[in-house]
Amino acid sequence: MDFHLAFTPGKMPDKLNYRQPVLLLGSCFTENMGEKLIQHKFNVLQNPNGILFNPVSVKEAVENYISNRQIDEKDIFYLQDGWHSWQHHSRFSSPDPKKTIEQINLSTQKAHHFLQSDAVVIITLGSAWVYELTEKAAGAIPGRVAANNHKAPADWFRRRLLGAGELQEILWQLVKKIQAFNPLLKIIFTISPVRHLREGFVENNRSKALLIHAVHSIIEQFSHLYYFPAYELVIDDLRDYRFYAEDMVHPNYAATQYVWQKFIACCIDEPSQLFMQKVNEINAAKNHRAFNPESEAHKKFLALTYQKLLVLQEQYPGINLEEEFQYFKG
Repeated sequence: MDFHLAFTPGKMPDKLNYRQPVLLLGSCFTENMGEKLIQHKFNVLQNPNGILFNPVSVKEAVENYISNRQIDEKDIFYLQDGWHSWQHHSRFSSPDPKKTIEQINLSTQKAHHFLQSDAVVIITLGSAWVYELTEKAAGAIPGRVAANNHKAPADWFRRRLLGAGELQEILWQLVKKIQAFNPLLKIIFTISPVRHLREGFVENNRSKALLIHAVHSIIEQFSHLYYFPAYELVIDDLRDYRFYAEDMVHPNYAATQYVWQKFIACCIDEPSQLFMQKVNEINAAKNHRAFNPESEAHKKFLALTYQKLLVLQEQYPGINLEEEFQYFKG
């Protein structure tokens, strides 16, 4: 008997290639895919605001990138020995307010530049639950959605599930603003397979269902959008707790590798796949640990790999291989 029902997602009509910048926004699963693209030498910018779970925060982030909005001290707040932004992850937080502001503004500028190119924008939505700031929250406009709680007191937030129509309107506005700013941009939507069980089992499923419905409703309205079924590949294809980490929430290495291989087949063109194979050979050589680094055999190995790098750089002149050249120069 066959106890596994695999499915093959539909291919992206206009696949991305290694020459195109890739901007990734959204949940922590976004960063799993982003790291793999970086390893294969794609020009990647991931989560310029840090990890974002809800569609409201993703939309606000994109609006700030488009306008290149630069913040100042009125846009941050002080809590537990650090300065933070309600729109940004804690990796931007600092005891020095000037450093927090500088890091956020530089990241926004970089994202603005990316959106001016022919980039592919990959948006991974994690949850339809939002946490709105209450009157007690520091530096807050009551009712505004927080992208990160920064370990603030619970009574600073009011939890709410976005409505179906409200969610569709948020995504519609997001797509329209991206399209109006730069019609060359392509958008890939995914739903994160990470299970938000802190909301509750039933609540997590309600949230994912709302996201899936809203994304497909928007895709039906725009020809330049594509849906990659990361959520379905883990939940319905793999469909087993052995593909989750010990927390039973995050997909493990085997699951992310499976999704990654499907992503390559569906979303990356064949010349770029060939390029990725060559990069894999270099990465494998870089990860090799010699028994005797001073041996003639190892020196010959370094020299041969260095020659492969020269050929690769000649074939793909736009790729940054400086780190690899330094490593194999010996």
